Amino acid sequence: MSDTARKPLILISNDDGITAPGIATLVRVMRRIGEVVVVAPNSPQSGMGHAITIGTSLRLDPSTIFPGIESYECSGTPADCVKLAKHHVLKDRQPDLVVSGINHGSNSSVNVLYSGTMSAAIEAAIEGLPAIGFSLCEYGHNADFEHTEAWVEHIVREALAYGIPQGTALNVNIPKKSEQPIAGIRICRQARAKWQEEFDLRHDPYKRPYYWLIGEFVNLDQGTDTDEWALANNFISVVPCQFDLTAHHAISSLNASWQLGPKFDGPTQPAPHLGSATPEPGESAEGLG
Repeated sequence: MSDTARKPLILISNDDGITAPGIATLVRVMRRIGEVVVVAPNSPQSGMGHAITIGTSLRLDPSTIFPGIESYECSGTPADCVKLAKHHVLKDRQPDLVVSGINHGSNSSVNVLYSGTMSAAIEAAIEGLPAIGFSLCEYGHNADFEHTEAWVEHIVREALAYGIPQGTALNVNIPKKSEQPIAGIRICRQARAKWQEEFDLRHDPYKRPYYWLIGEFVNLDQGTDTDEWALANNFISVVPCQFDLTAHHAISSLNASWQLGPKFDGPTQPAPHLGSATPEPGESAEGLG
């Protein structure tokens, strides 16, 4: 088969687990576009961020959950799934695109840092693969994904046709289904927002204390070019994300204000002795162990 006739190879993962309805929607759409391989967690991994498994074994088992689709369930995190997919499952086959999701709940703004969905996409970008993470802004157990299908297919076909900038993963958030049709797609920046968090102190039946994280999401950004603005106005938000976390604007500021140059004479206070190999007064260097 010629390259022009070859179907694109699409790797699918997620963080809600291989049995989640969101990934079933993604598989259904992607199989209309290309050849699909699924490697997803065998249990929910929400909020895992970019965690990887390094202290315990990883298991990867074939799955028959998607008939006719090569699928595997992994005991690890979303990032683990992408690593295993690239280096073990696909081996010499290079995916044309990696897609993650569709997540139950928003991954807009600062939520991208905690998101296992986006970590699968970011891991793909680290490996030099174009990637997209999809999320639906609906947390309900019976969330309706049907209205996302045409939009997801359109975005994926655009990505395959025109590409995604190298080292970039797209963070796509889709408004939940409502009486109003989706207004369109906006390329956005990440809104400046945060969680106002509390730890609720509770007690188990044995009166032992434990804590439950609760909080309220607060948007501190009034810009009309952000993902939060787009979603509030019923647009799909697309934020290009990168794994280079360098605050480039801060480099010149730190170089200008911090005393780090050749005129620096050392700390004004001596550093505490931490068992270094510097001999104490009256002690020879040869005597040091």
